[in-house]
Amino acid sequence: MAPFRPLLPSLLLLSLGGACAHHAEPSADAAQAPQERPASIRLYTLDCGRIDVHDMGFFADGSHPNGQRGTMSVPCFVIQHPQGVLLWDTGLDDAISKSPEGVVDPVGPRFFVHATLQAQLARLELSTSNIRYVGFSHLHADHAGNANAFFASTWLVQRKELEWATATPAPLGVDPTRFSAWRQAKVELLDGDRDVFGDGTVRILSTPGHTPGHQSLQVTLAKTGTLVLSGDLCHLRENWEHDGVPGFNTSRQETLTSMARVRSLVKDTHGRFVIQHVPEDFASLPEFPAYLE
Repeated sequence: MAPFRPLLPSLLLLSLGGACAHHAEPSADAAQAPQERPASIRLYTLDCGRIDVHDMGFFADGSHPNGQRGTMSVPCFVIQHPQGVLLWDTGLDDAISKSPEGVVDPVGPRFFVHATLQAQLARLELSTSNIRYVGFSHLHADHAGNANAFFASTWLVQRKELEWATATPAPLGVDPTRFSAWRQAKVELLDGDRDVFGDGTVRILSTPGHTPGHQSLQVTLAKTGTLVLSGDLCHLRENWEHDGVPGFNTSRQETLTSMARVRSLVKDTHGRFVIQHVPEDFASLPEFPAYLE
């Protein structure tokens, strides 16, 4: 396995923020093999890893250690739309699966991958060439761990995020080798929100604060209604309910503004907010390969 770079600055600083606002039309060309597409939108939740944390206090408001151990889920999401497939986040590096006991970060957490992202895509009869878009909530290593496998897809990333993540030296929590294919991929740099397929059903929301170009994803399904996938807008349910912001976010004020925006959107749409790192939220979604529609 390739050398594993420390992640908790990717976990401890597994948060950072800043944002934008620009609407772009969907790209007509997509590197995509022919496939049978569903008549309606489907959302699949994939298990892209697990993080055993030695002190959950780092993710609470102000990042005050409390000695309480915990577990964080690392999901990826596949949205099958009649116009193509969007992959939201790429999880922890599939190479970690070669270490059944997990990979320990020097700062403390242990990272696990039991089922690789590519193996799960294969269960949906998808290969990397079938993915039209890859959307990154942000470029920390637990959200962009398999980015390089999707060099043939169009990457949807905020301009501020890519500028921040490719700076020298690399920001804490960022491993540039995980997404180095951005130089070959078709990267659509966003300056705010993005209606991915042009019909309002799948929308990238600019939600800075965790990182300068953090973004979340709104999906509107015919039967289920509206869901907002958090990225790292929040790490803990208590942060969402009580405006808690970890001390390692790049901007406390931007985080609070983004949370208020999404909270209002969820209320107005009678929707559901899914906190990606909360195991209970992960468990509440249909177990792969079941899906929401």
